[in-house]
Amino acid sequence: MSCESCDCQTALKNLYLFLDSEIDNASCEEIQAHIDSCSDCLTEYDLERLVKTLVSRSCAERAPEPLRERVLLSIRRVQVAIELDE
Repeated sequence: MSCESCDCQTALKNLYLFLDSEIDNASCEEIQAHIDSCSDCLTEYDLERLVKTLVSRSCAERAPEPLRERVLLSIRRVQVAIELDE
């Protein structure tokens, strides 16, 4: 890597907390500074941010009601079958 592996390890270990704004400000600033100076970690950050955006966008759409009803019915059938087997 192009920077100290310890800094990269720390930045990557805390990347999801950083992306979700679930990390204290001091750590956030430290990770941001590292990402700004490390092209490898910046690449990983950009990739994870893109994946998070795509997942968020995909989850925002609601399935059509007939499909939702069929899925819920299938889940109930499986639950009943499992309960009968116990």
